[in-house]
Amino acid sequence: MDRIASFAVDHNKLLPGLYLSRQDGDVVTLDLRFKKPNTGDLLSNSEMHSVEHLIATLLRNSESRDAVIYFGPMGCRTGFYLILAGSYESKDIVPLLKEMYTFMAEFEGEVPGAAAKDCGNYLDMNLPMAKYLSKKYLTEVLENITDEQLNYPA
Repeated sequence: MDRIASFAVDHNKLLPGLYLSRQDGDVVTLDLRFKKPNTGDLLSNSEMHSVEHLIATLLRNSESRDAVIYFGPMGCRTGFYLILAGSYESKDIVPLLKEMYTFMAEFEGEVPGAAAKDCGNYLDMNLPMAKYLSKKYLTEVLENITDEQLNYPA
């Protein structure tokens, strides 16, 4: 079997950041890395689930909604994937994500879709931690993002 491109990235050198994972024609996959891989510091399921519900809802209601194909968690629990229609570099998405994660960090109310009729695991939510992690990603990554946090390590 051929090795997939995401497994060719040295995850031991990867920092929290925003990376262009793939460009497949007019579809781009972005890696929103919240945690440094292989450190044992992972996102909990309830944190990821809350971020997923809120950010996916926000993105699909944003001015960029027509480009949004998917937003969801990584199985390794270190971040999220955002898949968009179009051709982008990771730096092009920073303003949109700043807007989304500012809203998320300040969000008050019920998590969208956190009801039994809307979600298969609606009780597994942690909004306070999702807000904290969103604020952390916003202030520590997005607001002062560097080239090292925008490009996969060699």
